[in-house]
Amino acid sequence: MSEPKPPGSDRKRSVTSYDVARLAGVSQSAVSRCYKPGASVSQKTRAKVERAAKALGYQPNALARSLITSRSNSVAVIISNLTNLYYPEVLAQLSQNFSQRGIRVLLFALESESEVDSALSQIWQYQVDGVVCAAKLTKDQITEFSDRAIPLLFYNRQAGSHAASAVCCDQADGSHVLCEGLLRAGHTSFALLKGPADSVVGTEREDSARAALERAGIETITELKGDFSYEGARDAIRRFMESDASLPDAIICVNDVSAIGAMDTLRNEFGVAIPEQVSVVGFDGVGPSGWSSFDLTTIRQPVRRMTRAAVDMILERVETPELANEKRVFSGIFMRGNSARIDMAD
Repeated sequence: MSEPKPPGSDRKRSVTSYDVARLAGVSQSAVSRCYKPGASVSQKTRAKVERAAKALGYQPNALARSLITSRSNSVAVIISNLTNLYYPEVLAQLSQNFSQRGIRVLLFALESESEVDSALSQIWQYQVDGVVCAAKLTKDQITEFSDRAIPLLFYNRQAGSHAASAVCCDQADGSHVLCEGLLRAGHTSFALLKGPADSVVGTEREDSARAALERAGIETITELKGDFSYEGARDAIRRFMESDASLPDAIICVNDVSAIGAMDTLRNEFGVAIPEQVSVVGFDGVGPSGWSSFDLTTIRQPVRRMTRAAVDMILERVETPELANEKRVFSGIFMRGNSARIDMAD
């Protein structure tokens, strides 16, 4: 009677990069370069390695490679759930750009920007190589990134006086462009449909629009409380219209989804003609803003350029931790729609 085999002894041995190298007739380092994004390797060598890998059924082990390099080859992305239709495009572009560089993306979505502590505790456990953050962080939280030697980059917001890199759209300039165009078209009364109180981006857009109107001598600006969402805008417009207040000439919305919610509610529930009775503008340039039923006047963020810059900047700091912090600001693109009477300067 034969002796029983030890558990796992009949398990097929995993194919390694050394096996591929022997069959392909190349060095093990050449095999590694073939599977490292951006590494230099000749077409002839790559073809040999690919044929050998296919014959042996070889797949590179990302976990083993991370142990050798002391890196997780992963980057965390922090966003708020109140980011509506804009951030799916951002996330898709970030994921695509990181994937092309051989980096995995771990997504941490917050109910609000003020609930970031729990996400950070998980991020420390995953030992990510860097973090792209589209949410508000305190000075102490930013300092902890430095203490842990983990590169941090803010997406679409400034870090203020704190030590962190950032990629953002010029919120102030975009709001200024919209307000100036509305003023030149003859609008004299305005409402401002705001975002959540803890949103850095929303507050910056609101402050910029308010400042532009005040510089033009507009003393009274009706402020409507929203939360970036369609429903929040709908409820804000309902409260305003039911208050018997005078309809303003223009409603400046802190983002496109709020603008879409405002337009639907004004038209469908209160029979308001847009832009004949009131102009509506947004910010972001999300896909639905260009649909014929909305045709929204807005500021389009250059998402592809901003996400490419974000990926380049964070990975540069993973490779070279001593690099100084950097801020890149991108101008938004004015998108003329039929939702507003607006006069743009030549």
